[in-house]
Amino acid sequence: MFEELLPSQIITCTVVIGLACLVYIFYGNRRAKQTDKQPKPRTEKRERKIDEHRKRKIKILYGTQTGKSKHFADSFKKDAVYKGYLCEVVNVENYDPDEQLAYERENITCLVIFVSTYTEGTPPKGAEWFVKWLEESASDFRVQKSLLNNLQYAVFGLGNSLYGSNFNTVGKRIDDCLHKLSGRRVLTVGLGDENVSQSCHGSLENDYSAWKRDFWKKWKGDNSSCQEDDKNSKCGTDCNCHEKDDIGSDDDESDGELKEGATESDIVDVEDLGRVMAKASGKTVSKSEPTEMITPLIKTSLEKQGYKLIGSHSGVKLCRWTKSMLRGRGGCYKHTFYGIESHRCMETTPSLACANKCVFCWRHHTNPVGTEWRWKMEDAEFVLKGALQNHVSLIKQFKGVPGVQPDRFAEAMTPQHCALSLVGEPIMYPEINKFINLLHGKGISSFLVTNAQFPEAIRDLSPVTQLYVSVDASTKDSLKKIDRPLFRDFWDRFLDSLDALSAKCQRTVYRLTLVKAWNTDELDNYAQLVYRGKPDFIEVKGVTYCGESKASNLTMKNVPWHTEVVNFVQELLNRLDGDYEIASEHEHSNCVLVANTKFLVDGKWWTWIDYPKFHSLIKLYQESDGKEKFSATDYMAPTPAWAVFGAEERGFDPKEVRHFRKKQKE
Repeated sequence: MFEELLPSQIITCTVVIGLACLVYIFYGNRRAKQTDKQPKPRTEKRERKIDEHRKRKIKILYGTQTGKSKHFADSFKKDAVYKGYLCEVVNVENYDPDEQLAYERENITCLVIFVSTYTEGTPPKGAEWFVKWLEESASDFRVQKSLLNNLQYAVFGLGNSLYGSNFNTVGKRIDDCLHKLSGRRVLTVGLGDENVSQSCHGSLENDYSAWKRDFWKKWKGDNSSCQEDDKNSKCGTDCNCHEKDDIGSDDDESDGELKEGATESDIVDVEDLGRVMAKASGKTVSKSEPTEMITPLIKTSLEKQGYKLIGSHSGVKLCRWTKSMLRGRGGCYKHTFYGIESHRCMETTPSLACANKCVFCWRHHTNPVGTEWRWKMEDAEFVLKGALQNHVSLIKQFKGVPGVQPDRFAEAMTPQHCALSLVGEPIMYPEINKFINLLHGKGISSFLVTNAQFPEAIRDLSPVTQLYVSVDASTKDSLKKIDRPLFRDFWDRFLDSLDALSAKCQRTVYRLTLVKAWNTDELDNYAQLVYRGKPDFIEVKGVTYCGESKASNLTMKNVPWHTEVVNFVQELLNRLDGDYEIASEHEHSNCVLVANTKFLVDGKWWTWIDYPKFHSLIKLYQESDGKEKFSATDYMAPTPAWAVFGAEERGFDPKEVRHFRKKQKE
């Protein structure tokens, strides 16, 4: 073939072939070098990057009943992100430990868990499976105990030491199971305590702040820095923690539910700064120094609900019936039963704390709890002044509101009645007698409600216009289930309170809240309690459904119809041998009034109150240092016909105009 080519063509072909060979050799060698050397450094770099990413990633889980654990989880995330970590916050309700927990060992550097302890030491709603899986895996011989090898973790529990042996049991159980599966503690499980009198650092928020501070001290971000703490330490911080008393069953965290929309602040850290400054100056901060009842978290939640807070432990709120009567749309059942002018009634409390966690709590457990007063205290004059000022300021907001009657608006500026039933346990307030006397000095009647857990306080209580005791159940077991009291001897306290009530000379009332399928079938026991306390009146009211609450499992199915309430009352009266009869009803409130027949004079009921007469009697009583005694019948007044049981008005004042929503009209 080459013989047929001209010399010039041969030269051209030779050059082209040579160039092609050179190109092939050049690029072939370069590609070979890339093949031999490039993959190795790329893989090492990627591995370093992945490992560094893992070291900067923290998974945060929370299990909550009322939102408090979520608040702390979000707070921890905020702090971790600020420090440069990648964080993910997940509700354990949406977390499958069977699929995800072992996976976390290779993909995160630390697992942080915030969890509350609910009734009887049980996990909060949604966390049951998570805890059950951990406990089964930790005790199952088929599960490798190295399942979570080298997974660093930290647990912070939320509870109340008043619940004794069940204090923070869920947090402890989770911590123990993770450790048995070879997880490595960053620090001891944190035991947050909402009982401020026993809390290591004065409040639940401060317990969390101290635990968080210790976490970052011990945490360096790699496995070698993980330190095993003494598991027997009470709170996971460097302090001499208190011993927990065996008092009863644990409960949900509700000492300060953070409602949707509230924001987290750094107030707790600022409080810690005070300790640092005190230490630097050589001063010591006494742990026994009383703390404020209203923590930042409680304050946020209550103010969102419309409370006006007074000092550090009191509050006032405008009742919906006050607003209703301002517009001439009817008053509450106290107007029907006792002649209260609802638009002139102030609803307040000198103590937001309570000793119960009732399942039907209409404040959804946003108030603090406790069995004795160990908080800072404002004097009675300060509390009453603040209550009146805040109440009047709330009334002023209705100036010019369509439908508000000018004469009633003017009257409402001077309260004539005080319902000490807003929330909490007002009888816990150390200066409750002084507060009551100040009310009476201003011509304001007093209607005080107690949960029957402080019998000595009832015995020592100054005369009030009307004293209520909540009788929500008639047996020890049902009372524990419904009221969920903090005291271990709650039943004895309950009975002693009824005995103390029977010795009172002024008007006394049993308040029965009927919860269908809970306490409506204990009629014989209720009758025995009536004979024990000998109340002047018995208010039987169907439970009010206040919407879905994470702290309670009540539904509309637990709300009895008004006819069911009436039937219950009639069955109860059959057991009381004619000493009591139905006197009045307020259908709108699903409430019936049973009265002792001593208030039935010549065939007519006298359940209303002669308020001017009461104030004259209380004045004589005070001036005589208690020698001029008086009884409930000394200041009774006739009940109008429209308020008597069986009247066609069904307890609605005919002077008022019944208001219906558009949907109700249809």
